[in-house]
Amino acid sequence: MKRLLIIILSIVIFAGTCAAQDGGISISPGTSAYSYSGTMGDEEQLRIYTYIWGQVRKPGFYIVPDDTDLLALLSLAGGPTEDAKLSKVRIVRAGFEGQESEIIWVNVKKYLDTGEFDMIPVLKPGDTVVVSGTVFYGMERVADFLAKFATVLSIYNLYLTIKEK
Repeated sequence: MKRLLIIILSIVIFAGTCAAQDGGISISPGTSAYSYSGTMGDEEQLRIYTYIWGQVRKPGFYIVPDDTDLLALLSLAGGPTEDAKLSKVRIVRAGFEGQESEIIWVNVKKYLDTGEFDMIPVLKPGDTVVVSGTVFYGMERVADFLAKFATVLSIYNLYLTIKEK
């Protein structure tokens, strides 16, 4: 009986603590932020390295044309999830050669309501886009944790009950 209880507790704890693994892509500081990908028609095509994290369907590392804007990257990442807070999308722009890093806040929801394309910035090499979750997403995560914790406590209580008999 103890073995069964230990197996069940291990499965519950393991399922609750699994985390996504790193994609393994890294760029060393000496590497150029641009890469050349040939020509498109008569124009040479440069590409930049960008990242998108948070509440999008396919977060990760993207190599995109150097004139890519925030909406294009969001689209490449499969679009926002239902839990995305589009009123506060953050772009972290790394400072190069002595420049300070910059945080740019973009209200994508307002763009969708008004259609003012000037609100959508063009991305630069090394930009990291972070799409945060809504308050309800945070509450859902807490509720999920509490449910798993209650399950572990219930199993432990069941174990103590069986042990006493």
